[in-house]
Amino acid sequence: MRLYVLQMGLSPQTGSPIPAYLIQTDDGTNVLVDSGFPRAMIGAYKEPGYTGFAMDEEDYIVNRLAAIGVQPDEIGYVVCTHFDPDHAGGHDSFPNAEFVVQRAQYEAAKSGQHDRFERMRPYWDAPGLRYREVDGDTELLPGIELIESSGHVIGHQSVLIRLPQTGPVLLAIDAITRQLGDTAPEDRVAGPFDADEAGMRASTRKLVDLAAREGAALLIHGHDPAQWTTLRRSPQYYS
Repeated sequence: MRLYVLQMGLSPQTGSPIPAYLIQTDDGTNVLVDSGFPRAMIGAYKEPGYTGFAMDEEDYIVNRLAAIGVQPDEIGYVVCTHFDPDHAGGHDSFPNAEFVVQRAQYEAAKSGQHDRFERMRPYWDAPGLRYREVDGDTELLPGIELIESSGHVIGHQSVLIRLPQTGPVLLAIDAITRQLGDTAPEDRVAGPFDADEAGMRASTRKLVDLAAREGAALLIHGHDPAQWTTLRRSPQYYS
């Protein structure tokens, strides 16, 4: 089993990354975790007055996968951690995949009542995409577990991967965007995009405890510029 850490973009101001992940199982199944921004975002940061993330041609999910020899039709599963714009903009590139999402997140997005999910609806709700809705912590495949971690949004999910050499790796995604340092999970302050502070704190505690219980070799945070510089990024990988 291998874990590739894929760069979907960077903040020019802070260096904060937009990551996605590819897990390759022993039997050759490709599991993508999130898909970054859509192709239309390539180069948008060069326009006058733009203040968002910088996405270059190589940062588009299809191109990142091509660089390690993986084609879109070879993706068997896409784990949808949530439908925020930087996580779901490339979903329509994988029509052969099964998309796996927490039921609560899917229902919230489908309702049309949340602007944050509407921005990428043409990509995550494209005709023909096949969704499997799950409830709570779920084993996706041997060695890959989906961990319900609401708070940032309802139905957010993180991913635990048990790698044979590295050991357990926990992808916190946006449940914990940066390293906590001396801050206890119960003392975290909600960020501008966290929908539920109490839920965010509970999920932080859940993930920190899970990482400790599993003896995780890595707990990868969603948008941490300091940690990002220390990670192996594709074409390198963890195994």
